[in-house]
Amino acid sequence: MKRRLYFLFPDPVHARHAVDTLADGTGVDARHIHAIAQRAGRLARLPRPTAQQQSDLAGRLEAWLWNGNLLLFGLALLVFIAALVEGATGWAVAGLAVMALTFLGGFLFTTYVPHVHLNEFREALAHGEILLMIDVPAEKVKTVEDYILHHYPEAVPGGASWSVEAFGL
Repeated sequence: MKRRLYFLFPDPVHARHAVDTLADGTGVDARHIHAIAQRAGRLARLPRPTAQQQSDLAGRLEAWLWNGNLLLFGLALLVFIAALVEGATGWAVAGLAVMALTFLGGFLFTTYVPHVHLNEFREALAHGEILLMIDVPAEKVKTVEDYILHHYPEAVPGGASWSVEAFGL
């Protein structure tokens, strides 16, 4: 799993220059860089995102998994309460175990999985800014962030998220 770094650029000229020099400065291949703008005309000579990246499929998947986890926890809680009322110790232990697992899964998800979504950039995109999404291995995050911030002071860092190349996310 890679990390997706988000940077906002004020105009296509700065974004194009960053894309052109990023490979030489950090070794990031151009196929791991994607640009999003509200108007397609501003993306001339910039790498286009896939449909999944542009529609924030990862964000929707994350929301589904989170809501499914909460639903499973709620059902396990109901089973636990019903088992206590009925005196079914086995069901009570099973409900408690599922609750513990869903709590642990939710805790690990919120603590260790970075998440930034496209919705957070809608206002900037509406003002004509260009969003560059750069997919890098976790160990290269600091190198790429430092390079962009040092060479492009006009770029605004937007955070990091996860990406899975195999699924086009």
